[in-house]
Amino acid sequence: MQFKYPELLWGLLLLLIPILIHLFQLRRFKKTPFTNVKFLKQVVSESRKSSTLKKWLLLFTRMGLLAALVFTFAQPFIANETALKEKETVFYLDDSFSMNGQINNGSLFKNTIQDFIENIPSDQKFTLFTNKQVFKDVDIKDIQNELLNLSVGSEQLGISEIILKGKTYFTNNAAAQKNLVLISDFQKRMGDLSVIDSTNGVNIQFIKPTNDIITNTAIDTVFIAERNNDNVELVAQISTNSKEQTIPVSLFNNNKLIAKTAANFDGNKKADVRFTINANEIILGKVAIMDTGLDYDNQFYFNIDEKSKIKVLAIGTTSADYLNRIYTNDEFNFTSSTLAQLNYSTIENQDLVILNEITNLPTSLITALKSLSTNSGSFVLIPAVNGDTTSYNQLSTTFNQTQFSNIMEQEISIANVKTAHPLFENVFDKKVTDFQFPSVQKRYKFNTKAPVALSFQNNEPFLVGTQNGYFFSAAISSENSNFKNSPLIVPAFYNMGMNSLKLPPLYAINGSNLEIELPITLQQDDIIKIANATNEFIPQQRVLPKKVQVTFIENPKEAGIYKIIHNENTIRHISFNNDRKESELLYTTLPENNSNTSVLNFFLESQNNNTINEFWKWFAILALAFVLIETVLQKFLK
Repeated sequence: MQFKYPELLWGLLLLLIPILIHLFQLRRFKKTPFTNVKFLKQVVSESRKSSTLKKWLLLFTRMGLLAALVFTFAQPFIANETALKEKETVFYLDDSFSMNGQINNGSLFKNTIQDFIENIPSDQKFTLFTNKQVFKDVDIKDIQNELLNLSVGSEQLGISEIILKGKTYFTNNAAAQKNLVLISDFQKRMGDLSVIDSTNGVNIQFIKPTNDIITNTAIDTVFIAERNNDNVELVAQISTNSKEQTIPVSLFNNNKLIAKTAANFDGNKKADVRFTINANEIILGKVAIMDTGLDYDNQFYFNIDEKSKIKVLAIGTTSADYLNRIYTNDEFNFTSSTLAQLNYSTIENQDLVILNEITNLPTSLITALKSLSTNSGSFVLIPAVNGDTTSYNQLSTTFNQTQFSNIMEQEISIANVKTAHPLFENVFDKKVTDFQFPSVQKRYKFNTKAPVALSFQNNEPFLVGTQNGYFFSAAISSENSNFKNSPLIVPAFYNMGMNSLKLPPLYAINGSNLEIELPITLQQDDIIKIANATNEFIPQQRVLPKKVQVTFIENPKEAGIYKIIHNENTIRHISFNNDRKESELLYTTLPENNSNTSVLNFFLESQNNNTINEFWKWFAILALAFVLIETVLQKFLK
């Protein structure tokens, strides 16, 4: 037993007062006349016995009264050690998409909030944070409406981030018990729970609101499988963890249903759904399914706008027929010119300039190419067999310190493809083992710090560069190399052209760092706006002489198809979707000693652990009982 005011126990010394009074009480005798004294001895004996019993009963009653009063004011109680400590509690509430799964009695997220509001003590001060918001040092009545209005989103903190962030909301009070309570479904992608081993005095509790299995079907991605002048074959990949074998899938164009089919799932619970659409039609597309699991992944947005043609210029006297076959009219505006006939003013209007085996680069051409690269254009230098390395180096040195040196006359094969390089990324499905690699007769040795895309069998670079400048170490004319006959030439030059103007993709993922380029000229104070029916924002933008770079980092927050607007005119569209990682529904195992399966159980357990059993009322009642006992003794015991 413990006491709230233990210093008052010194009051037990007051028990000496009734003892002293009863031991040293002065007795006064009263004379009573008797007519007959023969019974005097008997009366005296009986009176002494009765008086002695009464005095002892009164003594114990008064001592009990004083003791009960002392214990009443000292306020005795029984409690756990943790119940006596000052407590600081911080809650993390997961508001990511996966928490919005549908269970037997409704939405998991809304039910969790309702349970939290109903069961947390009304007088408890706490801090609560989500992936997006923070409510610091509040009680439940302060934020009840805000909690009820919370909605799920794509943001998701990892376990380590949650713990680090949660620790920042505790004070420096070393004596206080610090409790960090995590309410989530704890998907595996949140990270390893082993980080709880080094929490520096913070007691971490895990609450997983349900153990129900959530069945979900999701549209994972949409891509163009094949495209010709007339049709586009669109593929939607769908996955599920339910027992359903088929599910209807709809395709909309600007909210108009244009196709409907069924997804037939294979043994891996995946399905590819194909749609054929008109290649000449602008599509503001949405693939949709009906599913009762997570609702955010039931739609997938994409758009196919009229493409802005990428302008490519080839300069040189060597035949450019192979480039004409790569840069076709449906995607590129390809022109060629000899050096003698070149109009230098057209260079700044190009997206990609190819120096096709020019023997000597004029200073004016070098200056124009550097200016083009500074303004986000690109160029490719294919050296001539007997080129002037001095002029080449005037251009190349400023790009990753690339320098041409002496020429080597030795046949050597191009044997290594760097599949991580942007020119060959996603080109190969698997590692190439039986590829017929091309070779060259003569090559330049050069030093460079640029990323290597292709290299020879001795690991010397053949093609290097980034999006603003690419360099070959050898001529690719038929007299020097069979590279033109190799399949490698198509993805290399095609991706050089595509990377020179970053057009909006079929779709983008919210939160990813996306950069696109719009081939328009902005006047002073002109801006680009992004908008849909409910949202509008101004993205980061960089104005260049003949185009505008637009960067998306934090915005938009919601999935959908957005308009790119300039001077109230829609230039084109761009689509955003939420990351599908939330749809995996793979969960981590929680430690048994500090986890709960419901918010209700957590608060009941906390209440039991923090219960203080007080006894002062019982001692007050006991004191009153002693008063009544003494009254009875005084009145009825003679």
